[in-house]
Amino acid sequence: MGEHINNPVPVVAIVVAAGSGSRLGAEVPKALVPVAGVPLLTRAVAQLAAGGVDEVVVVAPVEGREAFVDALAGAPVPVTWADGGAERQHSVAHGMGVLPDLPAADADAQVVLVHDAARAFLPADMVARVIDAVRAGADAVVPVVPVTDSVRELVEDGSTVVDRARLRAVQTPQGFRRGVLEEAHRVLAESDTIVTDDAAAAEYIGCTVTLVEGSRDAFKVTEPLDRVLAEALVAWGVS
Repeated sequence: MGEHINNPVPVVAIVVAAGSGSRLGAEVPKALVPVAGVPLLTRAVAQLAAGGVDEVVVVAPVEGREAFVDALAGAPVPVTWADGGAERQHSVAHGMGVLPDLPAADADAQVVLVHDAARAFLPADMVARVIDAVRAGADAVVPVVPVTDSVRELVEDGSTVVDRARLRAVQTPQGFRRGVLEEAHRVLAESDTIVTDDAAAAEYIGCTVTLVEGSRDAFKVTEPLDRVLAEALVAWGVS
């Protein structure tokens, strides 16, 4: 898994957990939806830690924060809390805002992951691949999986087929050198620009995004059918 020797600067994961559970038909925030009795947030943090993350910053709503704290009462790594924002990118920026101060060289080189709590079944070795790629020199790292569905693009007079062999579906955790992520969000805030994810934020300031192998297990629990699949994974002993 993630290697800690000779890497004194801790790996930090910002876990975005501010979404509602409405699409899941749940009465609790999505990150607190239980699968086999364990909240998605609890599972996600455990897998991040198993993959080499040393600390987590959880971005969660202010209202009802106690339930989030309870979900991570037995977390295997230290937890810091940040408030959710109007957009996902604002939530990530809030998470970065509570990162501890470090000497400039350490802060620039620190590995920071950004992860969606709803991807609770991410394998530990996938987390380690992202961390290792950043440590090997990449500015921004994204785990991906091949697109298996046929895809068509809408055009003015109908649609046209897209070669899926050239497409990849993006997952989290996405990994960055801390200096890259901080600079990207600073520029976005100054230009009032909204992007779809943090890899796009890094590209916005001219960084190259490195792809690593993702996992089908790291699917996002968003709709009721996803929850059924998640329950099945636990029942089968996959996670």
